[in-house]
Amino acid sequence: MRDLEYARVDGKSMRLDIYGPRASKKPLPLVVWIHGGAWQNGDKRSCLARRLADQGYVVASINYRLSHEAIFPAQIYDCKAAIRWLRANAGKYHIDPNRIGVWGASAGGHLAALLGTSGDVEDLEGSLGPQKVSSRVQAVCDYYGPTDLIQMDAHAPRYSRLRHDAPYSPESRLIGGPIQQNKEKVARANPIRYVSKDDPPFLIVHGDRDPIVPIHQSKLLKDALAKKGVDVSFSTISGAGHGFGRRRNVERMVEAFFAKHLKSAPPTSGK
Repeated sequence: MRDLEYARVDGKSMRLDIYGPRASKKPLPLVVWIHGGAWQNGDKRSCLARRLADQGYVVASINYRLSHEAIFPAQIYDCKAAIRWLRANAGKYHIDPNRIGVWGASAGGHLAALLGTSGDVEDLEGSLGPQKVSSRVQAVCDYYGPTDLIQMDAHAPRYSRLRHDAPYSPESRLIGGPIQQNKEKVARANPIRYVSKDDPPFLIVHGDRDPIVPIHQSKLLKDALAKKGVDVSFSTISGAGHGFGRRRNVERMVEAFFAKHLKSAPPTSGK
């Protein structure tokens, strides 16, 4: 089911796609895919998670406003509106509203992590889509997402050609100004800022030769989650850059993570 409208903002229809087993009549866990593209490119049609629709999940792939359309927090407002819409319409699409996971890569990994840590942060909810419905999620898979943008250049590998502090970097475009001159705006976009002991389980996966998002970004998030006692698994992919291709060992790890936390674990209320 393609191009379902989950919200409307400034006359623009915000849309998502849903993939699911056609024969299923019982509620199934939902995995929401959030695409990457430096917050300035990308589209829901590129959905790495769609294969999970053959493994007993409903899968949704969402679009969100890109940085040339609106600066942060518009992106997380959109993601939360999509979660609320999917939960509000769970019965129609055979979704279990208490078993919702998110999975994103790069910029999408950042937004997935932010969904996971800011479930109770009113400031990041926005007013789009259904209200009085929870945007909490029950599991997060974060593929090499940025976290503390201020530290990206300091920990970039020597072979990286990107300058994240530059005024026209993707990070600066996201928050609407050079990141080192807008530290409070940057802090507001940092998933680590909102980490608390009741956050859902996390799987963080990052290549140790990533030239775009330093692996240090994922280590910071892992350490913050672990310090609060959150269930977090961190996997370093040796020799991998910004992406892993179709590595079956990584795919199996993700499948096992969602099976454990969305299928086997007792449901967690999304109210």
